[in-house]
Formats: sequence, C-alpha cells, structure tokens
Amino acid sequence: MAFGHGLRDRWPLDPAIVYLNHGTVGAAPHDVLRVQQTLRDRMARQPSQFLLRDVTHALSGLSGGSAVGTATNEPTLVRAAARQVASFVGAASDDVVFVDNATSGVNTVLRAVPLASGDEILTTDQSYGAVMNAMRFVAARRGATVNFVEAPYPRFDADELVERIDRAIGPRTRLLVVDHVTSSTALVLPVAAIAERCRARGVTVLVDGAHAPGAIPLDVPSLGVDYYTGNLHKWTQAPQTAAFLWAAPLRQDGLHPLVISWELGRGFTSEFDMVGTRDLTPWLAAPAGLRFLADLGFADVCRWNHDLAWQAGQLLAARWGTRLEVPESSVGTMIAVPAPSRFAGDAATASRLRDALLFTHGIEVHVYAALGHVWIRVSAQVYNERTDVERLADAVLAL
Repeated sequence: MAFGHGLRDRWPLDPAIVYLNHGTVGAAPHDVLRVQQTLRDRMARQPSQFLLRDVTHALSGLSGGSAVGTATNEPTLVRAAARQVASFVGAASDDVVFVDNATSGVNTVLRAVPLASGDEILTTDQSYGAVMNAMRFVAARRGATVNFVEAPYPRFDADELVERIDRAIGPRTRLLVVDHVTSSTALVLPVAAIAERCRARGVTVLVDGAHAPGAIPLDVPSLGVDYYTGNLHKWTQAPQTAAFLWAAPLRQDGLHPLVISWELGRGFTSEFDMVGTRDLTPWLAAPAGLRFLADLGFADVCRWNHDLAWQAGQLLAARWGTRLEVPESSVGTMIAVPAPSRFAGDAATASRLRDALLFTHGIEVHVYAALGHVWIRVSAQVYNERTDVERLADAVLAL
C-alpha cells in the first residue's frame, strides 16, 4: 500500500490543513466512523435492548435471571470488543477493561493503590501534566508525597534513566508511575527494564501508555508491570473516547471504575463494563480501528511513521540550526525538535507560534515551552509525507 497524501481522503481531516498533530487527540478514519454510526443507529432504534441486553446484559444482573431475547452465554458487545483489544496488546481478555482515556485509567489505579501517610509515589519529570495533577491530588489526601526523577534530557539516555529511577526508590516508595511514550518529548521509555528494577524492590508499577498502542508493537504482560493503560483513539484509530486498562490478575481485586454502579462486587470486567447509561460506541468501534490498521499492514504503518518521524527530526534540526540529541531507538511515531533560538522559550511564545502556524500557514502541530526553549513535536501518520515536514520548516523560518 502506498502511504502519504494519497491516503488523506481515508480520514475526514480538513484537506486545507497540514495535519502533523495526530498524537494529541487522535483522528478516526471514515471506515471506523461509519462503524460507530451504525452502532449508534442500532442504539437509536432499540435503546433498551442495545444498552441493557446487547452491550452489557445488565438486565440479567439486575433481575437475577436471564435477559429476554439475549443468549447470556454469549459475550456482550463490550466483552467481544475487549477480547479483540486484548489480543492486539498480547493480553488475556479477562484482564482488560475499557476506560475513556489513559488519564481515566491512571486515576482509577491511583484510587485503588493503598497509600498511607509518609508513603511515596515516584514518577519522572516527563509525566503528562494531567497525570501529575492526579498523583498530587491522591497523595495530598492520604498524606503521601510525589517525587520526580529528572530524566536525562534533551540528551536522552535510556539506560541512565533506569539507573536514576533505581537510585530514587526509597523505603517508602509504594508506586512508580511511568510513561511508555512521553507526551511532549515523545520519548519511548524502557518500561520493561524499569519494571524489573521495581519488582526487585517491591514497588508497584503503573504505566501510562497513552501514546503506545498502535504506535509501537505492544505485549503488555511481557513488560512485567502491574497496571497498564493506553489510549485507543490515538494511534489505533478508534473514535474519541476509547482507552483500555490492563491489570495483572493479582491486582484486580479492589480495582473499581471511577463510577460505581450496579455491578459493584460482581467482578473486575463486570464492574467496568456497566457504568450507567452512556454512549459506548467508541469502545465498540475500537476493533474497527484495529481492522483498519491490519488492512494497511500494522508493521508497515509502524515503519512508515517511525521513519518519517526520525527524518523529520533530522530535517527540522538542520533547517533551524538546532540540536536533536535523542537516539533513534527512543523514537516512535513522534519527535520533538527545538525551534530556532530566536524564539523566546516561554509558554506565551509557544502559544503564539502554534496559532500562527495554523491560522497563517495552515499547519496544525504541537508546540510547547520547556527547558528554556520552544519545542515543536511532529506526529507522523501514514497520511503525512516529507513535504509536510518541509512546509513546517519553511513556515517556522518565515515567522
């Protein structure tokens, strides 16, 4: 399959915009949105049957008997979808549940992990801002603390990060929260090596995999972590909002959804599958995103996106006279490059640059300020090609 601009019409993106920001909130292709709309139409025709029998078999649980018109020995639509997602990430279906997004998954685990006064949550300075807020919120209410390990960046060294985390673990460290792919800096972190150190020290590991599923090959159980949550509406092409939460079997007891509903006490998957009346079609359409990836050739998609991201980093750094100090092995489908030094390195400048690129040059891309610089993070998707990156390079130099 030929990737590049020839695939743009597979997504409902504005053709007037160079879209280099797939990683921020995702973008579902037409094929997946059509599946979602079919599900919504089915829900609209028979809302009660769809939501209370087909999707969750809720009537069976509430009444204590079999739901009329439903073969309760068959998987619900939610469980059937979860099986396909679980297979994609190498997991058993009973260990995987849906959540709205990775931040919801992190909040779910944070609420469940036992913390006492004086305990510590450890993370890195690369953690997503919303996740940092969640850690601080939970820690403050339990008298615990949140401590940060400074990652070796912008000259990134994966082995050095593992050593820094290992040295930071203390006698009161109860939980490590670590990204699989960092949000702004777009680094692929060595979570398996990190988890190995944590297991040896008795520290629970929660991985925020917001950007990993569909971007890099993933076998969650092999990572040796306790919890893993990842978005499906970014690189696996599902509609917003869809994500999964995986928990090791021994960690599922006491793990409950953020919304407690009718299925309380009925088991890990039952509680998460039925959380009240809501539109679950993003979850149910997630397998359509996986089929879309399979049709394109998942390995080919990963290779194209990685190669384009890596080439973008080299091109932009050379054109802008800045330095890229990240090894290719730590790059997935995104890359963050320092903007020319003439831009002030503050948030206001980053915001103005982001808006100028969109409204003046028709380019949507993530721009942020950190470490005294403005950085531009390019997301590479199969509908992008090198000319998009060249246009970005020229636009920044013209501003």
